[in-house]
Amino acid sequence: MANLLKDVVLSDDKPKEFLLDKHLQYVLSYGVNTDEFEYCTTEYIRMSGMYWILTTLATTNKLDSTDKRQFLDFIKQCIDKNSGGISGCVGHDPHILYTLSAVQIACILNAVDELPVDEIVKYVRSLQKPDGSFIGDKWGEVDTRFSFCAVACLSLLGRLDAINIKKAVEFVMTCQNFDGGFGSQPNSESHAGLIYCCVGFLSITGELSRIDADALAWWLCERQLPSGGLNGRPEKLPDVCYSWWVLASLTILGRQHWISKEQLKTYILASQDNETGGFSDRPGDMPDPFHTLFGVAALSLLEEPGLAPINPTFCMPQSVIDELQLSPERLTV
Repeated sequence: MANLLKDVVLSDDKPKEFLLDKHLQYVLSYGVNTDEFEYCTTEYIRMSGMYWILTTLATTNKLDSTDKRQFLDFIKQCIDKNSGGISGCVGHDPHILYTLSAVQIACILNAVDELPVDEIVKYVRSLQKPDGSFIGDKWGEVDTRFSFCAVACLSLLGRLDAINIKKAVEFVMTCQNFDGGFGSQPNSESHAGLIYCCVGFLSITGELSRIDADALAWWLCERQLPSGGLNGRPEKLPDVCYSWWVLASLTILGRQHWISKEQLKTYILASQDNETGGFSDRPGDMPDPFHTLFGVAALSLLEEPGLAPINPTFCMPQSVIDELQLSPERLTV
């Protein structure tokens, strides 16, 4: 009996060109009506949402189209004075995910001097466990996402020496699987999003030589489906966000040419909403800021005309990373 491959069929009426003006309209209108259901239900991740929108604007060279002050004022309202961490929204608990988003926002706006850097560094350092792993907040969940957030945060702030890098690297390497991929913890299933975090972590710490790049890149290449889209693990549907997680990982590994870029671009463009603007996970679904950023970011890696270059390790404009004088490691073949 033949195996059924999970994928989508791209209809002929789906967009084939990059709808820049539509996307700008979409991101600039997001949050204008604070009574909208989607806006209310995503309150707890507001900080990350602001990072998604701001990075989309920066990548489309439209950063001046928004009020930068509102982003910085929001960050200040979300700083926890006791721990130094930053929350996803006012009144919520601080978490390393939102702390990174806030630091990324400040870097993009060239306003790191408005952050309590020493307090943030102290907070990130407090989340490292003796085995080198990181918890996301005071509740104690361990995840390789948090290892990436920690080193990304500290690298952007120029304070990477504040943690035990050797132990942090050792922990991440215990999360690598026999198939070359990485999971959230030791013995967890390989997943493209977590692979991006681990590859990004090793890129920042300069330890990419520890992995079998060919084996890992081959696993990532197998994520491409006949539609051109990429999934996050075997037997799953394609999703625009994996266009970023997979392509960025392959770019860091110097093996982005191992997949069909043209087919991937076709899938990403087909996932645009040609009425409202924005990108969705799959063609025909509702767009959202999360998939819009990663659709635009992946197109930047694919060198879509009119888009600013984006750094594959930090998912931030390359110009910002250059300004900070950071050089995350990348491999070449």
